[in-house]
Amino acid sequence: MNKKKETFTRSDIEVSLFKEFPHLSKSVIKDAINAILDSIIESVALDRKVEIRGFGTFSKKSIRPRKYINPKTKAVSYLSETSIIHFKPSQSLIKK
Repeated sequence: MNKKKETFTRSDIEVSLFKEFPHLSKSVIKDAINAILDSIIESVALDRKVEIRGFGTFSKKSIRPRKYINPKTKAVSYLSETSIIHFKPSQSLIKK
């Protein structure tokens, strides 16, 4: 039971929107996508949760500090706490 995750890139979104709305130019679609994604990234960076109904939720997730060992030199280093953007898809998106 191998479950392969499909990726959907920014260019895939542009192509599908261009097919859906052929009267819009590609540059308008690209600018709209960039504006939406930039606002999501900015909000999550400010510790706000972004929910898009029927699509999913974006939030900020912290990764604890951890020890790192360089495999070549065997030197021990410590990585500080980092944050990543986390996406949880909605149930309607998962069922499709």
